[in-house]
Amino acid sequence: MPTAVAIAPGGYPDLLMTRVLSGIQPTGDTHLGNYLGAIRVWVAGQYEHDSFHPIVDLHAITIPQDPAELRASTLNMATMLIAAGLDPEVCTLFVQSHVPEHNQLGWMMECTASIGELQRMTQFKDKAAKQTGFVSSGLLTYPALQAADILLYDADLVPVGDDQRQHIELTRDLAIRFNNRYGETFVVPEAGIPKVGARVMDLQNPTAKMSKSADSPQGTVLVLDPPEVIERKFKRAVTDSGTDVVYDPEHRPGVANLLAILAAATDRTPQEAAAGYSQYGPLKADTGAAVIELLRPVQERYAALQSDPAELARLLALGAAKAREVASKTLTRARDAMGFLAPG
Repeated sequence: MPTAVAIAPGGYPDLLMTRVLSGIQPTGDTHLGNYLGAIRVWVAGQYEHDSFHPIVDLHAITIPQDPAELRASTLNMATMLIAAGLDPEVCTLFVQSHVPEHNQLGWMMECTASIGELQRMTQFKDKAAKQTGFVSSGLLTYPALQAADILLYDADLVPVGDDQRQHIELTRDLAIRFNNRYGETFVVPEAGIPKVGARVMDLQNPTAKMSKSADSPQGTVLVLDPPEVIERKFKRAVTDSGTDVVYDPEHRPGVANLLAILAAATDRTPQEAAAGYSQYGPLKADTGAAVIELLRPVQERYAALQSDPAELARLLALGAAKAREVASKTLTRARDAMGFLAPG
């Protein structure tokens, strides 16, 4: 069983083939912030670590979903991740619902967690308050399923943002509690801040992160936006009151955002990207052009995968098989430890 490790400040642990797990929900369109801030980091990380990347469609149904849309969005997300460079032959990329061990261990984790622990989850309280009428019980219990997602794969490290840290602490608590009650069964994972890509802000509101929300369609660059749309969005990007081109996120957030994007797209620092510019117009044009070229191979690969559904199905089946090989062994350990009768 892998051993949990300490986190190096500001990055992954300095340990070869640390097992890392990062999941993503399938709903919503993938935008430039997702790509530069996370997915591209995952692509590089798959060669440095034993990487598991579930598309967590079971988590998506804590909010009612249209069945056809959920099915399509799950396929689209899988296609996007592979097009972006995740290689199912290298990492373990799979759809959560294709691995039934998640549901089984999820129930065991629900029975290990207390109602009070689940009710104290900040995300539950925040999301429940925003919903009117029907609130799914899954919204309350999904942190137990999330714990199962992590513990099934003996993950050493779970890179998370601040909004998910409470859930990882719960996962650690449940693993420790289970181990104390039934004997050493689970790796106790560490939450860590991963290597981060560019922090991409909204083109129309550069003080807010770019998001999947439809509230700012002109400020959000989608990975599958046509070149002419990307070009137009950057031409209309909000800048600042001055005229000089300098990287100063605190006082010049608009220009700083453009420089950060240009730097990420051309493998430079924002300060290096600023060199030679004295006007906003050329900066906007060059940033748009750089993003178009950055996304072109992703868009081409995406189109190729969409035209070959049999290959996509093969790759997802491969990922599910790889995931089940690990998950089934962990579930058997947990079942045996908890006292379930082994199937005949």
